Amino acid sequence: MTERLSAWLVDQRKWLFSLGMLIVAMVAYGSKNLYFESDYKIFFDDDNPQLVAYEELQAEYTDTDNVTFIIAPASGEVFERDSMEVVKRLTEEGWRLPNSIRVDSVANYQHTRGEGDDLIVEDLVGDLEDMTAKDYARAREIALKEPLLVHNLVSERAHVTSVNVRLELPEERAERDAAIIEITEYTRNLARQIESQYEGVRIYLLGVVIVNQTFNESAQSDGETLVPIMFVLVVMLLAWFLRSLAGTLTTVVIIATSLLITLGFMGWAGLAFNQVSVSAPTIILGIAICDAVHILVIYLRQVHKGEDKVTAMKHAMQINMQPVFLTSLTTAIGFASINFSDSPPFRELGTVAAVGVMGAWLMTMVVLPAVMLWLPHKVKGPVERPLPAEQLAEFVIRHQRGIFWVSIAVVIFIVSFIPRNELNDDTVEYFDHTIPLRQAADFVNENLTGLDGIGYSLRAAESGGIHDPDFLKKVDAFAEWYLAQPEVVHVDSFTEVVKRLNKNLHGDDLAYYRIPDDRELIAQYVLLYELSLPFGLDLNNQVNIDKSALRFSVRAKGQKAQGLIDLDNRATAWLQENAPELVTHGSSVSMMFAYIGQNNIYSMIDGSLVALVLISLTLIVALRSWKFGLFSLIPNAFPAGMAFGLWGMFVAEVNLAVAAVFSITLGIVVDDTVHFLSKYLRARREQGKDATDAVRYAFSTVGSALLVTTAALAMGFLVLAMSHFNVNASLGAMVAMTIVIALLFDLMFLPTLLIRFDRGPGRKMQA
Repeated sequence: MTERLSAWLVDQRKWLFSLGMLIVAMVAYGSKNLYFESDYKIFFDDDNPQLVAYEELQAEYTDTDNVTFIIAPASGEVFERDSMEVVKRLTEEGWRLPNSIRVDSVANYQHTRGEGDDLIVEDLVGDLEDMTAKDYARAREIALKEPLLVHNLVSERAHVTSVNVRLELPEERAERDAAIIEITEYTRNLARQIESQYEGVRIYLLGVVIVNQTFNESAQSDGETLVPIMFVLVVMLLAWFLRSLAGTLTTVVIIATSLLITLGFMGWAGLAFNQVSVSAPTIILGIAICDAVHILVIYLRQVHKGEDKVTAMKHAMQINMQPVFLTSLTTAIGFASINFSDSPPFRELGTVAAVGVMGAWLMTMVVLPAVMLWLPHKVKGPVERPLPAEQLAEFVIRHQRGIFWVSIAVVIFIVSFIPRNELNDDTVEYFDHTIPLRQAADFVNENLTGLDGIGYSLRAAESGGIHDPDFLKKVDAFAEWYLAQPEVVHVDSFTEVVKRLNKNLHGDDLAYYRIPDDRELIAQYVLLYELSLPFGLDLNNQVNIDKSALRFSVRAKGQKAQGLIDLDNRATAWLQENAPELVTHGSSVSMMFAYIGQNNIYSMIDGSLVALVLISLTLIVALRSWKFGLFSLIPNAFPAGMAFGLWGMFVAEVNLAVAAVFSITLGIVVDDTVHFLSKYLRARREQGKDATDAVRYAFSTVGSALLVTTAALAMGFLVLAMSHFNVNASLGAMVAMTIVIALLFDLMFLPTLLIRFDRGPGRKMQA
């Protein structure tokens, strides 16, 4: 059947090529619908518990979408004229930002003090024209004693400060994306303008809007740079190896049509480019090469031997039809298993890559014969570059016993380091140090406050219950507990406002810096304070509408995923013991990413097991042997384990992407095994060779091609490792490492396994 089908594909190549081009055109038309998605929320399902909790928190209080200006004065002192001019300027400009609803800074902080029975509420920093050195010193002293300011809007040494602009972004995606781009451009221009006007001042930008836009820019940058780099490297590799301009051009056609199918499918399916799915074209580019090279190598060899081109193409298609289909199918199964991921972008990558892989197979079958036979070409001298495949075969056969046991020992040693890996995401480290957002985050972490936050909505028993002294005292005790935790640098609690008001209205006597025992008195204090606040600086960011709940926020420093989850669990345990009626789990963007990383590894284990079973059954059926089906999996179970072991040796932290490596690589690393085994079995079943000679035959027919296709795939993922988005970079590095290890096992361990356990005589099939 294979012989008839391969002959039919070659004989009917002209109309099959036309059909293939029609399919490409129809599918590729969908690429007009492609767009970039820039919201961090794409990493979560709509019903993700942490996302739901976070959005409920935002809906109840002031939205936390924001831009933050971090100001590092040249003088190293915030409370002096030039520095405060910058703070005042950014505070005023913050109100002009599109969609801004609130601006907080040390300049407009509403300082309260008592004058007799009156409560005075005023900006901490007044008109700069009237400010004296004494006034600056007084403002500094007040700020550094205010718990709501230190490690929030000003550093404990007053050498760095921030201006936080809260925004209410549109809900509709296109409008939201446009607003993010507009706001980011405005803030960057403003920061550059002020830095040029005030010598030595540095302004860093942080906030949800900046994070979203950085995600978007990283995705676009990867798409615009990594794919072209990979394409150029691949063309150079093919030209060097095949020594055939026609063969190189044919492979380029297969790559181009495969990419068009992939991009078109994304458009028709309504899938957007994002930080993860942008790596799909790079992956498909590498896989498309593998399909083409295996066929072209055999074809060019046959032509070199004097066979006519059509007969040579039929021969090449016949030999490679089954292994190319099997490798495409197993690779697609591996990618499809990523749909078990808890994170939508990874599921999309799995689906897109699976479709792209099968698209590359289809183009190889219906387009490659026509293009290669149409292009004029002559073969003079050896076809592909001579690689030491046959010498390697003799080395492996000669030392097969030692290689077998050394391989097992090496596997055991390296795999033993897997337990050192910890699933410990750090969202800041998603970007490398060349990205301004990462530079800003590192600066803030070192000089101002912690980057990881946890927010709570602490509920009283009734409407207006936030005035209840017992409720407030429990909230205050919770704040004291949190401040005692070594990783916590700041707590924002409404109880600080109530305690300060009580002190102010008792002649600023520190003895009254506590929660009053009278509910009505607390209600009066809060009402008086609210009536004195200017527009835009009300209590809506801390108190809900019916005053039945308070927003309670915590900032922690130096915490990764597991540390943040542990901190929240300790907080929940404290509430259960001391204030069970207030028990709730915290929510924040940091918490969302912490949990998604934890959950993803367990879901990917399930996906990997399903893929392993499906690939095993596929190979057993295709190879018509339980024994060889299992043989094909043994050398492929090791590479991912060894890659994780090496990762445990040198890195020891598994992030959101690395957790998906086994599923991604399982289908890919089987490819080399399938090609090697198919040639081995051809020698055993059709030519009657024994195991040793069959190994020699497999090395001679496919060894060089395996080296080149593996180099192409590894190169593609190593190019992905150049991404400034460290999630993709880690993924690329791990997959490339796994692919190289897999090739070593296929060329070193698999032959020894076959020689050792497939001792029976060959069976030469009769025609």
